[in-house]
Amino acid sequence: MHRSKRRTLGAWAYFALAFLLGAYFTFAAVQGGYGVFRRAEIQAEAQGFTRELAQLQAEVDRMENLTRRLSDSYLDLDLLDQQARSVLGMIRTDEMVIR
Repeated sequence: MHRSKRRTLGAWAYFALAFLLGAYFTFAAVQGGYGVFRRAEIQAEAQGFTRELAQLQAEVDRMENLTRRLSDSYLDLDLLDQQARSVLGMIRTDEMVIR
């Protein structure tokens, strides 16, 4: 009888240890540094960076277009006129300033 109690106690200890290890690894898989929740955070962050990259690329494309339009090989006179008036603070006689 004494021997069967020891076996029962050993079996309980084994199952308790197995349960605790399983619970720990399950928690780590969900909440840990490389878990499911962290992966969702990283994916959301990556999508935000992708949107920001697209916005910045559009801004770079716009600036490249303006630079090309004011280059020596291709000069957009309307854009040059607009930029000169903006920098110098001047207006044409047919324009009205509204403040």
